[in-house]
Amino acid sequence: MGKIAFVFSGQGDQKVGMCRDLYDTYPTFRATLEKLDKVHHGLLDSIFSSSDEELMKTINTQPALYAIETAISSLLTEMGVRADIAAGFSLGEIAALAYAGSFSRESGMNIVSKRAEFMQEDSEKYDAIMTAVIRLDEDKVYEIAEKYDYVFPVNFNCPGQIVCSGLENEIASFESDVKENGGRCVRLSVKGAFHSPFMDEAAEKFASFLDSTIVDNPKITTYSNYLGAPYEHSVKDILAKQINNPVLWQKSVEDMIRRGVDTFIEIGPGTTLTSIIRKIDKNQRVYPAGNLDAIKKIQEEVSC
Repeated sequence: MGKIAFVFSGQGDQKVGMCRDLYDTYPTFRATLEKLDKVHHGLLDSIFSSSDEELMKTINTQPALYAIETAISSLLTEMGVRADIAAGFSLGEIAALAYAGSFSRESGMNIVSKRAEFMQEDSEKYDAIMTAVIRLDEDKVYEIAEKYDYVFPVNFNCPGQIVCSGLENEIASFESDVKENGGRCVRLSVKGAFHSPFMDEAAEKFASFLDSTIVDNPKITTYSNYLGAPYEHSVKDILAKQINNPVLWQKSVEDMIRRGVDTFIEIGPGTTLTSIIRKIDKNQRVYPAGNLDAIKKIQEEVSC
């Protein structure tokens, strides 16, 4: 077997009650969430007892997903499943760096909470959203987006899937243009135009916050969304730039495969990255890990 990569998911798959079966079944999973709840008070209520509308707010979504992902990775580690390589999609990069030892899980919770706070503030300044463009290539998406002042291609997920951020009134017209060119759009379950110039102030504030935070180089190969390649140095500077720059996910996955990865485990409550990676390379072994059945399958087929 080749190398194992843990890929930590981003916003979009959150839902109230996510991973409740893992919380009820595994003491390690439960203990991790309860420990992080002491750092970020109200975390457990947000995950299990809030409304979908409340959980969808960036300031709540990011800490909740970070905690879930940290609990899943801790559970898999206890089971003997460990990653050779880590990567995270957008906010998942914070959980990936925590897993890789750049900072403690508790420090990671403080980092992701500040990130969410700054991004929430910028989100509230604009009527902006994100939409996924399906079935069009990169050049065509750029060609259509260039007609608009405030639409930006931002997440390069896999062949035929590029997410764009922009003002809602322009996105609506952009989506019509996409349809006329043979593509289609799917709006994301997020409130804000992430990884675009709409997040410039958030990125600047986050960079200032990180200046006073201890962040070490990761102890295993860990990928940067901004680079589409592994971190080598300057983790703080690169991590801050991620907020207002595109996510080069396809490039990252392809590079991981070149480095010998043949097994990807999606660390998160959903299957978004599982689907994306299969579209990049259908020959990869890809496992979600967001429920009891999924964890048992990983135990049976991947555990050393």
